[in-house]
Amino acid sequence: MTAQFKLLNLQQLTFDNRFCRELPADTNSSNSRRQVFNACYSRVMPTPVIKPERVAYSKEVAALLDLAPAACETDEFAQIMAGNRLAKGMEAYATCYGGHQFGQWAGQLGDGRAINLGEAINSRGQRLALQLKGAGPTPYSRNADGLAVLRSSVREFLCSEAMHHLGVPTTRALSLILTGEQVIRDMFYNGNPKAEPGAVVCRVAPSFTRFGHFQVLSARGELDNLRKLADYTIRTDFPHLGEPSPSVYITWFEEICRKTAEMIVHWQRVGFVHGVMNTDNMSILGLTIDYGPYGWLENYDPDWTPNTTDAGERRYRYGNQPSIAFWNLGQLANALYPLIEQAAPLQQAMDLYTKTFVQGWQAMMAAKLGLKNFDPATDEALCTELLDILQVVETDMTLFFRRLALLDTRDTKAILPILIQPLLDAYYVPGQLTPAYMARLEAWLRNYILRLLKDGNNDNRRANMNAVNPLYVLRNYLAQLAIDKAEQGDHTQVNELLEVLRHPYTEQSGKEMFAGKRPDWARQRAGCSMLSCSS
Repeated sequence: MTAQFKLLNLQQLTFDNRFCRELPADTNSSNSRRQVFNACYSRVMPTPVIKPERVAYSKEVAALLDLAPAACETDEFAQIMAGNRLAKGMEAYATCYGGHQFGQWAGQLGDGRAINLGEAINSRGQRLALQLKGAGPTPYSRNADGLAVLRSSVREFLCSEAMHHLGVPTTRALSLILTGEQVIRDMFYNGNPKAEPGAVVCRVAPSFTRFGHFQVLSARGELDNLRKLADYTIRTDFPHLGEPSPSVYITWFEEICRKTAEMIVHWQRVGFVHGVMNTDNMSILGLTIDYGPYGWLENYDPDWTPNTTDAGERRYRYGNQPSIAFWNLGQLANALYPLIEQAAPLQQAMDLYTKTFVQGWQAMMAAKLGLKNFDPATDEALCTELLDILQVVETDMTLFFRRLALLDTRDTKAILPILIQPLLDAYYVPGQLTPAYMARLEAWLRNYILRLLKDGNNDNRRANMNAVNPLYVLRNYLAQLAIDKAEQGDHTQVNELLEVLRHPYTEQSGKEMFAGKRPDWARQRAGCSMLSCSS
């Protein structure tokens, strides 16, 4: 982008706001908590705050919007991104959606603490919706206040950008603004509420449309509005599919299935656990959306979930994410059925999800191991054994795969201590490395080396592995350290983390602390292991 296209303030953004123009609005203009029928959205203004203060902003998202860095460093920017005023062309509204939460139909949910500012069109013709999270109550807030605290906002802001730089499909975050006000939260729902600093995140995405937007209309029998929303979505977000029709609805659902599978493969690749895979937290664009009690696998444990609410059932654990995405797509298929009135093509699209995920997972594992291709004859067993081995002792997933690239494949007869040396940093409890474990690991490593040799000359193996196995991820304890400082008025670590996470695959001098495994003190500390939905 050339300098002359950099906008100097938010007033110069061009807003189209097609969502409001083309879809039915709530006829009740009051901002009262209620069931909203026969409407896709309600107009509502953000709640003004006392003292907006910018904590951080993403220069990449600013550039996406054609905003010059200076435009994000003004008081006007902080005022608008906190919800105190609207820029020219903005239209504030909250959308109506429903969803299944933890497998149970929850009815109407909606944007309870998110207020959309409109859809900006950048100089490349891209449509980018801006949404404030934590900007006050809406008709969909139920019994909540519509606000957000600094700790959850830091986590949302940093993770949105970290995931993008990891190459994971995601919504983005433009800014993180303190409100100057206190918000009461009971972090673990245990009867111990306290006042915390309030904050607002500006999220950015081509669309924030979720599975639940279609579910609530279908569940209520509002089929005319269901068709309007589907047609709007195809024309706006999937225009390459052509004009809406029953056959195009099927092709559209197939694309949603494919994009969702690709997103889940990326989650599994980097060890990300979403924590709340309710259908209302699933994007029809295959984007990771709603960063609440997420986490990265530290010691490799497919049964781990970061969500305290899910601690018993572990429905949303790491190893269950692919099947939960499939289940969620089934709920979307049910919602779209009235538009198609054929079950077979919807089932075929679901089968496409499974095929896309399996093929994507195999290609992903081959890449993580530095193999040119996935050979089912040998690599199925190789991967299965590796993932079993990683669970036997506490093994840091991120560091293990990163360090595996350092394995010397030239000396096929190297003794075990030399062979395993590059991997030692990945283990949390050295005492767990028993003779039986070491023998099993050695056998796998020697089979792995033979498999690499079968690939032939692969001089770029290390570089290729480092390009898909990150060195820096947003570990919960790192986010919590940044939150601790931010709550004391020091925003430096939030911004330092943001900068480090911009280059997750590249070793950065002086940033070793961000690449280390979880320290013992963080094993059980609140915010560093499991979190609640209010986190």
